[in-house]
Amino acid sequence: MTRIKICCIASTREAALAIRHGAHALGLVSAMPSGPGVIDEGLIAQIAATVPPPVATFLLTSRDDTAGIIDQQRRCRTNTIQLVDRVAPEIHIQLREALPGVALVQVIHVDGEESVTEAVAVAPRVDAILLDSGNQSLPCKELGGTGRTHDWSVSRQIVEASPVPVFLAGGLKPENVGEAIRSVRPFGVDLCSGVRTADRLDEAKLAAFVAEVSAAV
Repeated sequence: MTRIKICCIASTREAALAIRHGAHALGLVSAMPSGPGVIDEGLIAQIAATVPPPVATFLLTSRDDTAGIIDQQRRCRTNTIQLVDRVAPEIHIQLREALPGVALVQVIHVDGEESVTEAVAVAPRVDAILLDSGNQSLPCKELGGTGRTHDWSVSRQIVEASPVPVFLAGGLKPENVGEAIRSVRPFGVDLCSGVRTADRLDEAKLAAFVAEVSAAV
């Protein structure tokens, strides 16, 4: 089955709800230049402490400095770091050395064929790649949570070329996730707004999303 990551988790109640419906991973969003789902680090740590294995807890960070990322993970105590912006290659190596046992996931914001080259270059340094639809060239960067899809044919090329698992994000919802899985064949899918209503995790939408993922072949 395609793995399911539910992002923008905002409380222990939402975490429990997502896990009850079969989520394999939860996304916990720290400070960002833009986008939804940001919660303070104390709450991230509180939620992460309640999540049982083997469910993964992803700390979404926009930081691009080794010391800052390490300090943030140690405060939040998640088992995975999701780097939502580009970082220098040596940062992946330094994080590996400083945080053994903590998985690294690098986000690639798919905006053309050059994203394939970027993903292939970074893949050997991380545990997984996550494909999203942000825009890193804006004065105020979009690093996730845009609700937009991107060119899934490029994402499929990345999946086929990557030596590590690839998650697909960007505008996914119950209505299109089946098509997305059939088009891209990702290891996992990730979403935020597609299962939320009035800024709260919507159980009906969540159940519908999981059912569509389960049915996708």
